Amino acid sequence: MAGQSSSASTATNIMLAVYEKKTTSLDLYRPLRNYISMFFSEREAQNLEDDLQTVKQYRSDLERQPDPSPTSRRDLLQKYFKALCLIETRFPISPDNDHINTVTFVWYDAFKQKQKASQQNIHLEKAAVLFNLGAVYSQIGLSFDRATVEGRKQAIHAFIAAAGSFAFLRDNAATKASMGTSTTVDLSVECVGMLERLMLAQAQECVFENTIAKGSTPGVCAKISRQVGLYYEEALAALSVASLKDHFDKGWIAHVQLKASLFYAEACYRYSLELHEKEEIAEEIARLKSGSSMLSEVKKSSRGAAAQLLDAISKLEANINRNLDRAVKENDRVYLMRVPSPSSLPPLPAFSMVKIMPMNEVLDASKEKMFASLVPDSSAKALSRYTEMVDDIIRTQAEKLQQGSELTRVRLKEMDLPDSILSLEGNFMLPTDLKEDVEAVQISGGPAGLAAELQQLMDLRRVNHELLVQTEELLQKEATEDAQFRSQFGTRWTRPQSSTLTKNLQDRLNRFAANLKQASDSDARIERSVRDHSALMSILDRRPIESALPTLARPIMSMDANEDAIVGALKQSLRQLETLGAQRAGLEDMLKEMKRKDDVLPKLMTSTGSYEDLFRKEIAKYDPIREDIAQNIEAQEHLLLQIQAQNEEFSAVFNLEDYKASREKCYKQIQAAIAKYREIKENINEGLKFYVTLQDAITNIKQQCSDFVMTRNIQCREMIEDVQRQMAGLSFQDRKNTGSYSYPAVNQPHQRSSSQPPSDPQNVPHPRSQTSYYQPPEQSTVPAYAHPPSPYTTSQQPPPYHIPAPGAPYPPPQAQHPTSQEYGQPAYPGWRGPYYNAHGQQPGSLPRPPYTIPGPYPPHQGYYKQ
Repeated sequence: MAGQSSSASTATNIMLAVYEKKTTSLDLYRPLRNYISMFFSEREAQNLEDDLQTVKQYRSDLERQPDPSPTSRRDLLQKYFKALCLIETRFPISPDNDHINTVTFVWYDAFKQKQKASQQNIHLEKAAVLFNLGAVYSQIGLSFDRATVEGRKQAIHAFIAAAGSFAFLRDNAATKASMGTSTTVDLSVECVGMLERLMLAQAQECVFENTIAKGSTPGVCAKISRQVGLYYEEALAALSVASLKDHFDKGWIAHVQLKASLFYAEACYRYSLELHEKEEIAEEIARLKSGSSMLSEVKKSSRGAAAQLLDAISKLEANINRNLDRAVKENDRVYLMRVPSPSSLPPLPAFSMVKIMPMNEVLDASKEKMFASLVPDSSAKALSRYTEMVDDIIRTQAEKLQQGSELTRVRLKEMDLPDSILSLEGNFMLPTDLKEDVEAVQISGGPAGLAAELQQLMDLRRVNHELLVQTEELLQKEATEDAQFRSQFGTRWTRPQSSTLTKNLQDRLNRFAANLKQASDSDARIERSVRDHSALMSILDRRPIESALPTLARPIMSMDANEDAIVGALKQSLRQLETLGAQRAGLEDMLKEMKRKDDVLPKLMTSTGSYEDLFRKEIAKYDPIREDIAQNIEAQEHLLLQIQAQNEEFSAVFNLEDYKASREKCYKQIQAAIAKYREIKENINEGLKFYVTLQDAITNIKQQCSDFVMTRNIQCREMIEDVQRQMAGLSFQDRKNTGSYSYPAVNQPHQRSSSQPPSDPQNVPHPRSQTSYYQPPEQSTVPAYAHPPSPYTTSQQPPPYHIPAPGAPYPPPQAQHPTSQEYGQPAYPGWRGPYYNAHGQQPGSLPRPPYTIPGPYPPHQGYYKQ
């Protein structure tokens, strides 16, 4: 049970190590697999085969101790303990019928190996593994060469890890293991507590060795050595209780007792050296006497102690006595000070350089994946409850942050901050919506671009007027020529007059001319509106538009010239407020990130205590950020009150109310200019659409007139030939038998129906009567011109430009009225006159409108206001 350091230089300073507990062979594989197969599924048991084999291997290695290396043994014990934590929450091991009742754990006492404990629960297994982990750490600590600095550091680490293992056993498993049907003393709370203090004592002793090796001052060495003695005294007190007094070997008790006395005397000796340097001879003598007395007493009861330890005591005692004799002589000869009794002296100062290693993270099984697919209902319900608790915290804190930001925004807007500060510095800002409206106006050309658009209107009006004049000239020229032939040939010229056939076309041209005149008046009104409101709209051409805003100027006269201080203080407060806002954004991100990473299920699966305790511990990690949020909100409230007071002073000095009034006036001017610009822009666009549509309509009717004139010219030539034949005395009687002239449709070559004209002028018949030109064709007669239907002749679409309320800029085509004229329909396309082999108009039918505007432009009413 005890070991000795391998260093020759520290042969007189031996330490203790603990041997592991022994166990019996046990099969965990089969019971665990059967339970999975029965309560979950055979498929689940097959999926977890690797985990079951791993547990089986851990237990087998624990029983055989195949690897003599303490570090490998340590790793095995840590892995197996984590596996036991996972098994405990998923596999109920107890004598109950519904539990795994075929497993019995058997472990022997480490100090009395004939004593054993056997229990049908996992608590004994976990306690034994933790005990062995502490024992292995103690063996690791004893294996290092403490003659070197590095060896002493590694030994310190191993001994505090051993102390941590025994402390973890005491706090988490010892009590549960002691409640079983049979127990052993080594797993009791008293025993593991004693071992914890013993390991701390040995760790502190290694620190003392390092301190001596570094040549530290006597005062420092005294404090560290005294703490070594205190740890040993605590271990000795634990060994003196009834349950442990007879359980341990006498050599263990003698070792601990000697170490406690040795390091007390060592502290007295080191402290006396410091007192000697301070010439405090009286207390030096008292401390040396106290140490010498302690060593004399312990030597009397040192049976069973190691000889090396006794030699160390003897050497220390000789040093103390030598210094004591010197001090007594000096006091008798020089100082003559009264020596106090040792019992009247205050306790020696002590300082601990070690503490137990926390094993919670080392033995945390929450990150292990073994048996992860087996989630008991209790753990799932606990997880759901915990998630609700976290969600409630996140929601509440996020609302506080958002409310804080919204409060800041509203309060600053009420105080017109930071706009007023920016205005003072020349950084003017328009409201966002107004700024966007101005930018839209400037992108579209602004008031300066209206002149070009007005010019475009005039150009389109001129083009439409020229087209209309050209179309009227076509008809006028044809009518003039027709009148000349009618005058020349008299009654022989039986063709209908042009005025009769072109009445519909002339009416439409007249309506277009009237519309063009009315549109010209609208253009004039728009031009006048642009001139009248140019001053108002000129503000929209300012770039940047902020240059048109009034400035917040400094007062002309200042009594104490503290304007800069007022502005500086207000700006500093605003910067602090901005910093708090940035902190709120960061806190909200931290909340979300904490929730994302908060995976408590593994801890729930490994927890063997109350879920409430675990919940309180886990929820507590949100306390710091909740406190930060509360502090942020409170600091913001104080800062807003400060800003309000500073802003009142700022407003009074800089006459902020007058500035606000002038600024609002400028805002309204900009809004009025935008409204007027949009109105004029809309009227101009309406005019452009009107002229484009009218141009299409005039172009269409011009084409109809051109076709009409061309057809009349062809007919004119044919009639001239007929009249000339009549006048020459030709006969047309044969032509009745062989076929008469057929006036061709558009796009067909003009030719006679007979292959040869009559050669004999005497056989030419007399001219046909006028009615022969008006004979209606058969139903199958092909129309003269096969033009596709024009979009401007669709009578179903209402004309988009009607005459609305007074002031509408552009006129619509006038309404059509029914007509009974035989040639009332437009000539082309779709014009059908009897003279041209077309169907007559049905009585009561309506003529087609002259033109319509296609599709998506609905009628506009009142879009222009003068």
